Amino acid sequence: MNHEPTADESKTHDSTSDSLARKLIIAIDGPAGAGKSTVASRLARKLGYVNLESGAMYRALALKAIDKDASFDDEAALVKLAEASRIQLEPTIGGNRTLLDKRDVSARIRERDVTEGASRISVHPKVREWMVARQQEMGAGGGVVMEGRDIGTKVFPGADLKIFLNADPVVREQRRMEQHKIAGTVAANVADDLRERDRRDRTRAASPLVAAEDAVVIDSTSLSEDAVVARVEELARAKLNELTQ
Repeated sequence: MNHEPTADESKTHDSTSDSLARKLIIAIDGPAGAGKSTVASRLARKLGYVNLESGAMYRALALKAIDKDASFDDEAALVKLAEASRIQLEPTIGGNRTLLDKRDVSARIRERDVTEGASRISVHPKVREWMVARQQEMGAGGGVVMEGRDIGTKVFPGADLKIFLNADPVVREQRRMEQHKIAGTVAANVADDLRERDRRDRTRAASPLVAAEDAVVIDSTSLSEDAVVARVEELARAKLNELTQ
């Protein structure tokens, strides 16, 4: 689900943000490959909001664990690393920049070893507790679109709008392969990794992947990226109208 910002989207920021007296907290959850990051990024640009990408924060911590040769299975060591870390998300026109201890790691955290590490460290309750506290601080003032696995259920259970974005597993695998421009044996490995991430996300004891009871579930299997963004924006504007009446 790749997309370059259009001229209309770039212009929307000023006119839209000026009209929003009340800033929403929007939570977008769903499995890997459902398109959460792309949709959240585009929606944030259209509304003039900040896109808080929770996955980037877990990836940053996983990278630090790799750099410090810490075990992904050692919860206490990971929490200690987190407490000694400074993870920042800086919004830019092209998307977030991720800073780890003031170092730009935006590209590095998208590599496969970090992706795998992020999935493994995210199963630890104490790690998630630390992350949730940081994320709540970052989004407390509203005007944020946050995506992840447990935003509507754990991080912002009182979010103004909750979306659960899903898609057929095969379609999600295909999107991930297209996104990374891979094929053959590597593609098969990526598909295996995605299935394993699904299993871990849905079965972990701490904040398993599940749609919040009050979430709007959107199946993007047969929908274009534009259609999904338009639907979520429609829901956001309806919520704004409801809150300002």
